[in-house]
Amino acid sequence: MADEIVLYEARHPAAIITLNNPQHRNALSAPMIDGLMAAIKRAEDDPLVRALIFTGADPAFSAGMDLQELRSTLDNLRVDETGAVWDGALRGEELIERVYRLSKPTIAAVNGIAVGNGAGFLSACDLAVASLDAKIGYTEMKHGIQAGMVILHLMRLVGERVARYLLLTGELIGAEKAQALGIINEAVPRDQLIPTALRWADAIATNAPKAEAITKSLMCRFSGQAIAMSMTEYTAAPHITDECRDGLAAFFDKKPVPWAVRK
Repeated sequence: MADEIVLYEARHPAAIITLNNPQHRNALSAPMIDGLMAAIKRAEDDPLVRALIFTGADPAFSAGMDLQELRSTLDNLRVDETGAVWDGALRGEELIERVYRLSKPTIAAVNGIAVGNGAGFLSACDLAVASLDAKIGYTEMKHGIQAGMVILHLMRLVGERVARYLLLTGELIGAEKAQALGIINEAVPRDQLIPTALRWADAIATNAPKAEAITKSLMCRFSGQAIAMSMTEYTAAPHITDECRDGLAAFFDKKPVPWAVRK
């Protein structure tokens, strides 16, 4: 079990789903996304599961896109009329969309760093609790990668002014600031992270399941941003540019990015 990239634990009324690739900071690689999709389906099909709790194997929640995977596939990218498209990025967006529109409530238990699509993933969850030492950042553009569906979810949570600041600066913020901004619901000591999420799952389980599913669906419909941008619109944008290639090369070579302003 420990060698599985996604761990599943039934703790009824919750299912604890753990991203389990700590050597790569639980990056959202293709196998990780496939494992998460399968775990979500398993929880969705279990009538005893009333809430899904997502967490990461220490020391990270998720570092977002798997840049090593991207680097290895750059020369084999699919090309359409919009340019080169990284299918793995589209798969990551599908995961975030799946989590957001799931009929059962979702809880992110953020145990460490959550950046890029990892931050997008937690932003799509219904509730979020983070350990006091967690760091959250929307950092895609530092590697030349455009932000995608994460824009929608971040703006939905914090409003446009704060979303612009977090996306355009890529600043890493701590759990207490994330709580103040509305990205998470609560910041707790590390040993209270999963107990807090389980307590919320117990509270969720007292709701009528059909009423809860309908309420969640209505909240999605009533969120203006949630209906303003569809997956189809997102996939019309190219995901790989020369900047991305240069940014990845700089990241792996441990060199400054070429667009950095030098004083």
